[in-house]
Parts: sequence; C-alpha cells; structure tokens
Amino acid sequence: MPAWTNRRAALLVARFLFVEGGMDRNKLKRQLRMHEGLQLQVYEDSVGKLTIGVGRNLEDRGITPDEAMYLLDNDITDFEAQISEAFPWYADLDDVRQRVLVDMGFNLGLAGLKGFRRMLQAVQERRYDDAATEMLASRWAEQVGQRARTLAEMMRSGQDPAPIDWIE
Repeated sequence: MPAWTNRRAALLVARFLFVEGGMDRNKLKRQLRMHEGLQLQVYEDSVGKLTIGVGRNLEDRGITPDEAMYLLDNDITDFEAQISEAFPWYADLDDVRQRVLVDMGFNLGLAGLKGFRRMLQAVQERRYDDAATEMLASRWAEQVGQRARTLAEMMRSGQDPAPIDWIE
C-alpha cells in the first residue's frame, strides 16, 4: 500500500477522533492561524523551511495526491474562466480544442497564451491546420517538445491522440 494511502487513512481516523473526542477543531484552527499566520505564497519559516498556508512545511511534508488534485481542479477552473473572458469564441469550440487552449494557458499563463496572436486568430476563424502550424513554429514548442506536438495534433484534428494513456 502506498505511503500516502496510509497517511490518508490516518487523517480520516484523526478527523473522526477530533469530532468524536470533543476537541473544538474550529478553535484549534483559529489558534494555529494566530500562531502560524496565513501565507498564500511560499515563504521560508523561522528555521528556513519552505512553507505555505498555515505553517504547512512543504519540504518535510509536501502535499498529498488528493491535495494536488484539489489544487489542479481550482487551477483548471481559474484558467478556463480567464480564457472564456479573454476569448468569447472559446465557448463555441469543441471539447478537444478547448482543452488545448486551457492546457496552453496552464503552461504559459494567460499573458503567454495571448502572445500567440496568429494562432488564436486562426482558431477563432476555425483554421485549425494554420493554428497547429503556428503552435509548432514557436519558441514554446521548442521548449516543451512532445507536449506541443501532441497539442498541435489535437488542435489540427479535433481528436485526442490515439492511443492515449490517461493518468488516473
């Protein structure tokens, strides 16, 4: 059994005990926040450990797979909202091409994605071959290699690559 599964089981037991054992979890949260503070960016704590949130030691503790997926879900929601607002025609794209733009936005940030003006114009005009060509003719494509080739083919074809090995 993976270590994170044991850790998750321990967390579930601890949550049950906090509720059943009578400790006021909300008071503890306020107490810890008072002592640790709340930092929404990574910082070095008093002993030089990279930390975030309410004293979360990233070097020794890191995050769990569930926490990583929670953050990913939030990031996807955020990037999709930014892209929808920046490009009103985004909503009219098929699922595959929407995912290509969100993937690129995730990697480049919205400002970086906006730098692909000719590609975005081609996507808006449904000239997907041209959009894919623009993607591959970029410095970004040189930097990310296979990611760019995969996304360009998805843009060109409107289909997922086959066979695709999705990570669960």
